[in-house]
Amino acid sequence: MFGGDKVAVRLVREMDLASLRKRVIANNLANLNTVGFKRSFVSFSRELETASGRLVVSMTHPRHLPGKNAGDEVRIETERHTAIRADGNNVDLEREMLDMVANQLHYHTITRQLSSRLANWQYVINEGRR
Repeated sequence: MFGGDKVAVRLVREMDLASLRKRVIANNLANLNTVGFKRSFVSFSRELETASGRLVVSMTHPRHLPGKNAGDEVRIETERHTAIRADGNNVDLEREMLDMVANQLHYHTITRQLSSRLANWQYVINEGRR
């Protein structure tokens, strides 16, 4: 899609993850008053933070199986061990709204970076003419 531009591919992946986070947060907010509902979260960020260094898996022989790089796995997990209300629901409106704003800012930053990268490509393709 991006002709081997690893940065652009990573930015698109980050946009997909931000979109997933938005859907999970929206689901939490939609179930704010559902008895016994437990909030969900995307665990990708935590895996990146806990990874000690970046492990890059590469194939050094044609018969090797392709591997996953550290932090490439994304999971939606449910927070089951907390309850902030008597009905068993653990969704905190303020926390979810804060997560939503932080995620939106992250998404906006990524889209600006990708847009800038694409504008640079357009500039090069047009031989310096805008």
